[in-house]
Amino acid sequence: MDVSRDFLTGIRVLDLSQFLPGPFATQMLADMGASVLKVEPPSGDPMRRLDPATGQPLSDKGEDGEARSPYYDAVNAGKSVVAIDLKSDAGRQTFERLLRAADVFLESYRPGVLERLGFGRKTLESLNPGLIHCALSGFGQTGPKRLRSGHDINYVASTGAFSASGIPEQPVMSWPPPADYASAQQSVVAILGALLARERSGQKQGKGTYLDVSLAESMLAWQAWGMTSALQEGTSLGRGENLLNGGAACYGFYAPGARRFFPLAA
Repeated sequence: MDVSRDFLTGIRVLDLSQFLPGPFATQMLADMGASVLKVEPPSGDPMRRLDPATGQPLSDKGEDGEARSPYYDAVNAGKSVVAIDLKSDAGRQTFERLLRAADVFLESYRPGVLERLGFGRKTLESLNPGLIHCALSGFGQTGPKRLRSGHDINYVASTGAFSASGIPEQPVMSWPPPADYASAQQSVVAILGALLARERSGQKQGKGTYLDVSLAESMLAWQAWGMTSALQEGTSLGRGENLLNGGAACYGFYAPGARRFFPLAA
C-alpha cells in the first residue's frame, strides 16, 4: 500500500480554481488522501474545452458526448466535480453548506471577485472559523499589480528569470509552465503547514488560516541564485553565460545528428 495516500484521509478540500495551478495543487492534496470537491460554474472549467497545444476550443466529442481536453483530466483526476451557479441564491446557499463542512478552500479568483460573490473574508470566517482559505492569484492580494491578469509567461517575466534563461540571442519559454507548477506546489506546502498549525492550536475546533499565494511570488522565490549571481562583482547573469545556463562546455546540450540532442553534465 502507498502510505502517502493516507496522509490527508478525512481532510475535505473545496476547489474553486480553474485551468492549471489551482487544480494541480488540489490534485496533489487528493493524491495524499484528501477528499476534493471541485466546484465549477454551469459552463464548466474553461480548461475542459481548451487545447493548450493550439489555444483553440475542442470540437471533437468523446464517448460521453462532451468535448473535453485530456489536459483537464490530467490535473483533475481523483476529484468529485459539481456545477454550482454562485450568482444565484440557490447556488450560494449550496456553496455555504459546502464551506461549513470543508477543511480547506482553494480559489483562484482575482482580488475582490470572491467578495462580490458574497464570500469575503468576514463571511468565510463566520461560516467556518477553522477553514484554511488559500487564495491563489497572479500577483497576490495586495500591491500595484494585484488586479492585473496574465498567464505563465507574464509571471515568469516579471521575476527577471528570462534575463538568464534561453539562448544568448533571446529568451526561450519553458515547458511545462514553471510559474503554474511553482505556485501549485507553494500552495500545497502552505496548506499543509496551515493544517499542522490548526492541529497544534489546541482549540477544540482548530483555528483557520488565510493564505495569500501568487504565481509571480512563487516564481520569484526560485530566483535566489540568479539574483545572488547578479549581485556578485564579475559574475554574469546573462543568457548562455553562466555555468548552469549554457555558458560552460561541460554543462549543456550537444547535437550528434539531425533533430537529436544529448545533455552533458560533466
